[in-house]
Amino acid sequence: MIRAEQEILTIDSEFLCRAYCSGYFPMADPETKEISWFSPDPRTIFELDKFHIPRSLKSVLKKDPFEIRIDEKFEEVMRACAEREETWISEGIIESYVKLHKAGIAHSVEAWKNGMIAGGLYGVAIRGAFFGESMFSKISNASKAALVHLVKRLKERGYLLLDTQFTTSHLLMFGAREISRVEYLQRLEKALSVNCSFINEET
Repeated sequence: MIRAEQEILTIDSEFLCRAYCSGYFPMADPETKEISWFSPDPRTIFELDKFHIPRSLKSVLKKDPFEIRIDEKFEEVMRACAEREETWISEGIIESYVKLHKAGIAHSVEAWKNGMIAGGLYGVAIRGAFFGESMFSKISNASKAALVHLVKRLKERGYLLLDTQFTTSHLLMFGAREISRVEYLQRLEKALSVNCSFINEET
């Protein structure tokens, strides 16, 4: 379960996966670093076949300003997401998800420019569900480019659910919508019934 290792609270990988499959995700208190579990009602998701790319972003992406890479700098992405005045991404959360990443369950989508990470996102992929956790940008539109690539990848690989947990104005511009917890759990059960692969030897 949750344990303290050298005063850093981490989460057992198997327990963390079971929590996602039950509709829960963890967040750490910014001050105490104590980890709590959340299953919000309503829950925010993307309908993959209704994902909306704003016209202005389409114009930017046509110029192909970023190189998209997968899982090249997972921990670096997490730490960049945590670089804010107040964050729920504690050191224990980082260590827990790095373990998931090494197990092939947590992934990062990275937008690179001029040999450096310009932005990206990370999340957890279990069967036909992808649970988005956080994103960051160092350059304008970098995280948006990563999100567009993520949706394209999920659609190509047969995923049924993209969970974004909470609503933000950033996500609303792409068509994110809220559904009840009951509906979310129904969609989650369906997504977990299909077997998808987020990454393979070729990509």
